[in-house]
Amino acid sequence: MDKEIVLNRKVNRRSLLKKGAMMACTAAVGATLLGAGKRASGQANATTLTSGDIAILRFLAAAELIESDLWTQYAELGGIGDNPPIEIDPGQQLNNYQIALSNLDPDGPQYIASNTLDEISHATFLNGYLQSKGADPVNLDEFRTLTGSQATGAQDIGRLTNLMQLNVDTSWYVRYRSVTNPDLGASFPQALTLKNVTAIPRDDNDFNGATNPNFPGNDHIQAIANVAGFHFGMIEQGGSSLYATLSQKVSSLEVLKITLGIGGDEVAHFLEWVDFSGNGVQAPVAPFTDSISGLSFPNFFTTPPLEASLVQPSLIFPVPCQFINANLPHCAVIRPSDDKFAGARAAVAALTADGLFIGQSAKFFQTLKQLADEADAATREV
Repeated sequence: MDKEIVLNRKVNRRSLLKKGAMMACTAAVGATLLGAGKRASGQANATTLTSGDIAILRFLAAAELIESDLWTQYAELGGIGDNPPIEIDPGQQLNNYQIALSNLDPDGPQYIASNTLDEISHATFLNGYLQSKGADPVNLDEFRTLTGSQATGAQDIGRLTNLMQLNVDTSWYVRYRSVTNPDLGASFPQALTLKNVTAIPRDDNDFNGATNPNFPGNDHIQAIANVAGFHFGMIEQGGSSLYATLSQKVSSLEVLKITLGIGGDEVAHFLEWVDFSGNGVQAPVAPFTDSISGLSFPNFFTTPPLEASLVQPSLIFPVPCQFINANLPHCAVIRPSDDKFAGARAAVAALTADGLFIGQSAKFFQTLKQLADEADAATREV
């Protein structure tokens, strides 16, 4: 793909708000810190919701605040677009990270910005709904203490999440191509080993690397973009499973409508990033090796790291798998969807293992633990 094509293409899908609007929206989410005032489960005014439904919604609000924070960092450096959609000025220069993301999908930067806007809307809605029912919203602003990227384009503000020391779990890529199901005891190997890697440029030096004739840009920033692609998939498949799992505990039909509605949007995100990440492990992008970090991305079509069917890049939709009982016909589903693997505690454990919270305080982890414990303890009342 020619660099000039990337610079002159139309932004023709999924419009977004400008970064300033996204940050303003993020800052406006919530008004009460965990533990401030009455606990949600004891609020006399929240009579229309069970304590379990409130606990579920509060954990989901926290999860969406975390997602909003990480996606905002991606959008600042790799997103592009406006509202309404516009044609990019041919004279406008994309940074090398945006070009590398565009090598994976010409609309990648647009999708990143749209995904960011979606997550912010989820967090804002969940907190607004909680308040409308007399329950405490969730605000994590006191934990925005981490230092983000120093690259041109990143805002100099405190972050909840760290995208620069990630241990990306790529087993999801194999799981969704397998006929087995983690809910029934299956486990899956890594499609790629991505340990202690950055998914965004840490500073302006990361925009540079050795020019690669196979794609516009250079191998170092392309490796960072490829890491981001697999991280996008990891985050959004986790959200898909989380909503599927917690929906089974909901008592109120209105709350179920919320969890199914937002959960469906998470699935839509996930499907895009399945395709996106797969483009980083096939021609024309792969194979290549980052000349600076040594990180390599093989072509999964020609040199698959596992059985070819388990890593085939052109498979986008979930393969039908075991579901409910191994003796039943296989069914294409979101998996896992059980507490042990996809509940609130499991989500916190996965994000922590990802390295997303490196540098966070003990109080931050205690806050997430309390929210997760209360959400997982919820039971459906009939």
